[in-house]
Amino acid sequence: MKKQWLALALVGALTSAAAFAQQAADGPWLVRARAVHLDSVNKDSTGLGLSINDKVLPEVDITYFFSPNLAAELILTVPQKQKIRADGLGQIGTLNHLPPALLAQYHFTQWSGFKPYVGAGVNYTRFSSVRFDPAVQAALSPSIDRSSWGGALQVGVDIPVAKNLYLNFDVKKVFIKTDVFAAGQQVGTLKINPVLAGVGLGWRF
Repeated sequence: MKKQWLALALVGALTSAAAFAQQAADGPWLVRARAVHLDSVNKDSTGLGLSINDKVLPEVDITYFFSPNLAAELILTVPQKQKIRADGLGQIGTLNHLPPALLAQYHFTQWSGFKPYVGAGVNYTRFSSVRFDPAVQAALSPSIDRSSWGGALQVGVDIPVAKNLYLNFDVKKVFIKTDVFAAGQQVGTLKINPVLAGVGLGWRF
């Protein structure tokens, strides 16, 4: 019995050592660049049918691996200019939004040909350069809340294509909303809540 326990302990130690050796060989950092399509849900409670447009945007993320399976990812982009539309009126203004997110990830390592992962975390979005058409501004004096905190969910896969180089496919659901005001009074909430589908390359070191 003692020999069996000793053998099991030895196998466990060797497995753990092999896993950490693989992590060391790969390096704890993974940096990706992606092209991402933003598809907004646009649920508006003001009665105006407010929405922002869909678009393709650049994205960079930085991932740090604490172990072969557990990692944290910081997702970054540059401020994105969006069109504000209303039902029956078309475009009524523009805004910029900057939506960084931080996610905890679990990476599945049992397959050698590809490495899927799931993630969950938090998103902070900052709205800036909010401008409405002069006629809309004169009639309603509209404004929006400039900050949004919400959750973020993620699923993706890294596919090795060369040493330390990965092809990446990634889908995120990000919860973004802003309160809408007219003449200083809140009239509703615009929930953007986009789905972001991306493809890119990652470098691990």
